[in-house]
Amino acid sequence: MESKLDTKKPKIHRLSPWLSWRTAAIVLAALVIYSLGVNVGEGRLSFHVGSGQNSSLPNQLDYSSVNQVYQILKTQYDGKLTASQLIDGLKTGLTQSTGDPYTEYFNAAQAKQFNSELQGSFSGIGAQLGEDTQNNLEVIAPLAGTPAAKAGIQAKDLIITINGKSTAGITTDEAVNEIRGPSGSKVTLQIIRGEQQLNFVVIRENITIPGVNSKILAGNIGYIQINQFSDDTSQLAQQAAQKLQKAGVKGIILDLRDNPGGEVDAAVNASSLWLPGGQTVFQEKTDNKVIKTYTVTGNDILKGIPTVVLINSGSASAAEITAGALHDNKVAYIIGTKSYGKGVVQQVNNLPGGAELKVTVASWYRPDGQNINHKGITPDEVVKISQDQIKASQDPQQDAAIQYLHSH
Repeated sequence: MESKLDTKKPKIHRLSPWLSWRTAAIVLAALVIYSLGVNVGEGRLSFHVGSGQNSSLPNQLDYSSVNQVYQILKTQYDGKLTASQLIDGLKTGLTQSTGDPYTEYFNAAQAKQFNSELQGSFSGIGAQLGEDTQNNLEVIAPLAGTPAAKAGIQAKDLIITINGKSTAGITTDEAVNEIRGPSGSKVTLQIIRGEQQLNFVVIRENITIPGVNSKILAGNIGYIQINQFSDDTSQLAQQAAQKLQKAGVKGIILDLRDNPGGEVDAAVNASSLWLPGGQTVFQEKTDNKVIKTYTVTGNDILKGIPTVVLINSGSASAAEITAGALHDNKVAYIIGTKSYGKGVVQQVNNLPGGAELKVTVASWYRPDGQNINHKGITPDEVVKISQDQIKASQDPQQDAAIQYLHSH
């Protein structure tokens, strides 16, 4: 998986396309521009109102050089090319030309995979992937209980080879496709962690991630863990909240560690369990102008119950929206380590044949006015956890949360 805040419109998440036909992408620009024009005319695309930053682009491109390159490839390339392959490469290349890792084209197969991941069901190792600021392949979060987490892979690990093949220059989706495979098969990853170079052999599994877990801890402390923000998260989180509220818990731990994000609406609904109607969850801005303000739905059944939010470097996107909303509206205290830092919003546009185009349409800002892109959220109380502690089933971050709730 990749990073993904990527909703059903908009989403704040991310993957990346598998094609590497950059030359072909440049070659066939004319075809995709024409295709997009037809699709808009037929009402197949949904567009976010932009800022006009690209108004200086020409209404039409000069396709003569594009056609020249295409003819050379057609007549001289020593290999089999298909029209659909070239068209997909073109669309991929157009999105890659933005230089934005979150603006991506998915062909039908990739779109199906992208949406299945949002539903929390896939086959692989359970590592959410993205790119760091130097375009290195980076682990955003190993999802709890998955082969990646059990093998010891951590957020911020850089994957430099997959089965001995270098990841330099490949897209996130290419990496995802390399890592995916039949349940029971093995994948070997070479990883850079700080100054260390590590090797992991991970056995793939069929993975179904429960969106929400909840329980009551000793001392009547409620615990809600949201693993990612999917279609069913709002309903499951409300059910968990109702159970804890009915039990009369004296405090709540909301665990968003290693939550890579998901759907915006699910983040807003989760925040609404604590916040009264009308309060701001986050704002979208383009060119530093507010284009939309997301406010809570008024379903505040946990209002007034002392709450601690746990985050770490694997908490991204929608998880950061929720943590920031609860903290800035002064209903939660944050414990853990700095979050990932994904402060941009994507919109998914449906294309013919099941393909999708995901476009970064805005930046998002916390209620206190901060944008956390590449910066993350710094907890009120920084508590680190080591791999030795994890292996020993120790959780100093949760212990700190319990201690805080008992004292407030």
